[in-house]
Amino acid sequence: MFNRRRFFDRRGFSLIEMLFVVALTGIIAAIAVPMMGNTLGFFRLSGDARKVSNALALSKMRAASVFSRVRVYVDWPTRSFHMETWNSATNQWVAETGGTFLSQGVNLAFNPVTVAPPNTQSTIAEAQTCRDNAGNPVANTSCVIFNSRGIPIDGVTASPTVDAMYLTDGTAVYAVTISATGMVRTWKTPPNATPSWVLQ
Repeated sequence: MFNRRRFFDRRGFSLIEMLFVVALTGIIAAIAVPMMGNTLGFFRLSGDARKVSNALALSKMRAASVFSRVRVYVDWPTRSFHMETWNSATNQWVAETGGTFLSQGVNLAFNPVTVAPPNTQSTIAEAQTCRDNAGNPVANTSCVIFNSRGIPIDGVTASPTVDAMYLTDGTAVYAVTISATGMVRTWKTPPNATPSWVLQ
């Protein structure tokens, strides 16, 4: 009889119990939401750095496979990049892939960092300005060009060069560097004038 009464008892939670659960949920949400935002920001920035690094590595291999120059072309206003191959028959750059866009809040910049990663560039700077098919500089662009041996070269004299691409969202700065031998490395530092670069 006792168990039957308990089964049919339809009383619910009290108002105090409900308010306690709602307050506890609010406190947990207030702690978790900012942490989640920081985590998502980290994933966006580090993911974009990996995309740039992978595009550079792919361009290097593509140059060796087609025995021609291949470049990663970065368009600053649209915050995008794509791969292009030099067609010697027509003397022009031909886009190999569609554009890859950076995540929201991620920009191509290194400010306020003032020093390049160790044993890379002597002076911190973005990769060289791209040139059109006639050899004229294209404003608001950056290019990393690989020759048929997978070595980065400049766009004028085809001499070996050291290039880098920098990305930031204000919470950290990533550098994707290309050595004179074509080695691609990714670095990270807090956004300080005196950086502490860490190889990723």
